[in-house]
Amino acid sequence: MGRGRQKAKAQRQARDIKYYSPSTDLSALERELGVGSDHHAQKPERNETSYDDDYSDYDELTKKYSEDEDDD
Repeated sequence: MGRGRQKAKAQRQARDIKYYSPSTDLSALERELGVGSDHHAQKPERNETSYDDDYSDYDELTKKYSEDEDDD
């Protein structure tokens, strides 16, 4: 019978932890991470040549194996 009080306390603690929302100092977080405040506003530029270079080997393999399937 003594378990009810312990269980109620555990549930109350779990609820407190679940709904706890501390105030976050975002400026301190930016300083800690070394990110400037205007950094998130800039979009990274996509470099098309690096994309083409990364997948050029796959293109060659695709052509090779698609030719092999045609022989079957």
